[in-house]
Amino acid sequence: MMLGAGYSARAFASLYGAHVANTLDTAPSATKSRICGTTRTKEKFASLESANIEPFLFDEPTPTFFERLETTTNLVISVSPDDKMSDAVLNRPDILGSMPQLKWVGYLSTIGVYGNHDGGWIDEEARCHPSLKRNISRLEVEKKWQAFGNKHNIPVAILRLGGIYGPSRNPFMKLRQGNKTLVIKKGQFFNRIHVDDIAGVIKAFSSAKREGIFNIVDNEPAPPEAVMHYAAKLMRVTDLEEVPFEKADMSPMARSFYGDNKRILNHKLLKTGYNLKYPDYRTALEAMWKDNLWDKKL
Repeated sequence: MMLGAGYSARAFASLYGAHVANTLDTAPSATKSRICGTTRTKEKFASLESANIEPFLFDEPTPTFFERLETTTNLVISVSPDDKMSDAVLNRPDILGSMPQLKWVGYLSTIGVYGNHDGGWIDEEARCHPSLKRNISRLEVEKKWQAFGNKHNIPVAILRLGGIYGPSRNPFMKLRQGNKTLVIKKGQFFNRIHVDDIAGVIKAFSSAKREGIFNIVDNEPAPPEAVMHYAAKLMRVTDLEEVPFEKADMSPMARSFYGDNKRILNHKLLKTGYNLKYPDYRTALEAMWKDNLWDKKL
């Protein structure tokens, strides 16, 4: 069950939906495996169904939804905290109390909980001192899910994701739209993860019932302009315009991402035996461009 079935959930289901369905082909029909997901609007049902996800409305649960919860063994949460720093799922005892077979929980969080570390290298043991309200809320919700796991003796994996990119969400899309502006802030690093690797980690961790806090990022933090330059090279786009951060015309949300600067280590992830499909942005961009998947809609 994937509560908050968005981009990452669709990638997981698209890649592994057939595998999940086939793992229990010999099981009784009542226990056959499936991927279910929730959304807030019916308009998103079609995209979820095309990704092999059985869709449900989170705010309007049906009897069938509760039937699916009865057989849910793995739960993935990708729901943003609300304005009161609480989690919509944790506030739904009707949902949490309807999963007697629950064996594992994965909470998709963000490396934003670490706050600013002035470009330094950090791992999961680093101090978390987020300054933005959305990241303060994430950190609080992480703690609540860990408490849930401890109370019910269920392994909970907190997956702190880097900036997510992949098909339809990448520098190629910006360049095609004519956005050739590069915001330059000296010494600024961003950390990334391809959506296929998020899906791969969910599959691996849910199978192994992995628990704890993990940084889900690739091997190479990089300045944003380096990634754009590489995409432009592959796309044969020229005349990129570099603009100093101080003079850049950016939305408050976009500008806020430059307030934190850190380089995230993923050693703990790699020690689990997971092999990144895309260990750096160059590998990913080359693959998407070569296979013509960069503008594919998930």
